[in-house]
Amino acid sequence: FFFGLSPPFCIHRRPMWGLGRMANTFAKRQVRHLSATATPQCVPQALASVNARIDAQVSQARLVQRPRLVAVSKFHSAELVKAAYATGHRHFGENYVQELVEKSQALDSDIHWHFIGHLQSNKAKTLVQGCKNLAVVESVDSAKLANKLNTAVASVDRPPLAVFIQVNTSGEASKSGVEPGEEVALAQHIEGNCKALKVKGLMTIGMPDYTCRPENMECLKKCRQ
Repeated sequence: FFFGLSPPFCIHRRPMWGLGRMANTFAKRQVRHLSATATPQCVPQALASVNARIDAQVSQARLVQRPRLVAVSKFHSAELVKAAYATGHRHFGENYVQELVEKSQALDSDIHWHFIGHLQSNKAKTLVQGCKNLAVVESVDSAKLANKLNTAVASVDRPPLAVFIQVNTSGEASKSGVEPGEEVALAQHIEGNCKALKVKGLMTIGMPDYTCRPENMECLKKCRQ
């Protein structure tokens, strides 16, 4: 698993097999690898370790709101998800539509699934209709994708879908996301034209070496303001 922090104002990195901790308000991370061959027996201890780190950092930083911990189960089995679920954890993330849909249909219905990967607009319908307990799409980066998600959500019996707008704070052509300064227009489009969606915050991935540098965080902070 990669355990990621997902507060209303979110700094994301690419999923890795590691453990994240809260270092300040904008979720800097320190990562330790967790073997891809990990067994269900090791998951509760790993999850408890991450939660303890988060609690310590929240206390140290005197944060009013504790960030939500999202366990990213990309390429890991449903058995590992079950092991985390058994501890009371309910928020899980996936990068790929088919993997998320398959796991969501095989696992408990009270799991809150986060889609965190790049989503092609032609797969929005498959994602929404295939996962009844989809909680949030954290990578909306265009009006076209927002429109497709809105149509898909409106076609099923469910509450509005939460979304994050992805911002490319590192300026890399290889990364998805709107350019800093374009997030307002996209948010306004969603609010005005996509009644089945609800903008919950912003998301960014960070630098090529998988670090979230101060400039990334400051850029996203300015976008949020």
